[in-house]
Formats: sequence, structure tokens, C-alpha cells
Amino acid sequence: MLIVLDMDDTLYLEMDYVRSGFRAVDRWVHKELGIKHFFEDAWGFFEKGERGTIFNRVLESRDLLKQKIVLQMVEIYRSHDPDIHFLPDAEAFLQRTEKNNLALITDGPSISQWAKIRALKLDRYIKNILVTDDLGPGWNKPNPAAFRKIQGDLNSESCCYVADNPQKDFSGPLVLGWNRSVRIRRVGSLHFDIPTPEACVEIESFDELPDSVKM
Repeated sequence: MLIVLDMDDTLYLEMDYVRSGFRAVDRWVHKELGIKHFFEDAWGFFEKGERGTIFNRVLESRDLLKQKIVLQMVEIYRSHDPDIHFLPDAEAFLQRTEKNNLALITDGPSISQWAKIRALKLDRYIKNILVTDDLGPGWNKPNPAAFRKIQGDLNSESCCYVADNPQKDFSGPLVLGWNRSVRIRRVGSLHFDIPTPEACVEIESFDELPDSVKM
């Protein structure tokens, strides 16, 4: 069985990456713009469910909103070296699973995803890593193309995807006839409140991985 993994909120908590990114931006805006308490304000917006406009909101509250500054902040956020760590059950699973039996498909800006991969040292455990952004526009999930590329010459029934986001992660494997996908629903994950699709098995940690996809 080829177990294909997602990364964000599957192997580590994405909120830890957000926290790390906000701290990197905090250091930059304090040094370059003299802005204090950016992290506290940004994290406050994040905890309230704000997404996509947090930098704008913080700058706007200080009458400093300029697109040039926002773009610089986004660049700092995406390119910083993140302070993130495997969740214990995820690392234990990776340690006990053969490298050739694992693969990874992850969405997101290439610079950010590879920074996470380096921070986690994922290449210790996974050889076949696919960042959809590297392949160009339209390759991101739920497009099944990335899953088809990872599958290669394998039978569809011998592949299984383990991921967290019902909005985009599971329709691609379903279209290709992969083994039943596994939705890992972690407390603290960004999509925790979204119901698990009926076609998926729901687990809370890799310790509960179904026998059908265990090695």
C-alpha cells in the first residue's frame, strides 16, 4: 500500500506555522517600521477567524495600510524559516513506516511548503514529495492530476490518502478509485469543524490508522 500524506494539520498543526510566521513579521515590522505588538494584534484577528486580510487589518488600525508594505509582509511570512514540529503520533508513524511506502502531496506557495518540509526534515522519511505549486497553475487539490502523478503505474486500489481538509483533499483520490481516504481530524486543526465526508474513515491520530492501510 502506498500511503500518500498531506502535510498541514496532518503531520503538524498549521496554527504553529501561522504563529511562527506572525513572529517573523513582527520582528521585521518592529525593526523596519517601528510597529510594536504586531504579533499580539495579528494573533487576535486569527483567533477570531480572520483569514487573508490580517496584515491589512493590523496596518489599517495604525493608519499605515499600503499595498507595498502588505506585499513585503507576505513575503516575510512565506519565506521565513518556520518553527514547527511533528505531532508525536505523526513522527512515530513515519519512523515505523518504510520510506518507499510513503509519499506526500501538499498545496500552498512553493517557497512556504518547502520551508516547512526543510524545517520538519521530511526527506528523512519520505522520498516522493510533490508540492502542487511547483507544477504550475491548476495542479492544486482537488484536481486529481497530482494524485495521478503520484500513483504512476500502481493500481488505484493500492493507494490511500491521509489528510485533514474535507473541502479539497478527498475528491481527487475518490475520482481515481483509490482506497478509502482517511480524514485525520485533529483538535486545533483549521478545518476541525467541517464534517468528515461519508466516503472517508475518520481518525484522530495515526495510532488509529485502519488495518486496511497499515503496512
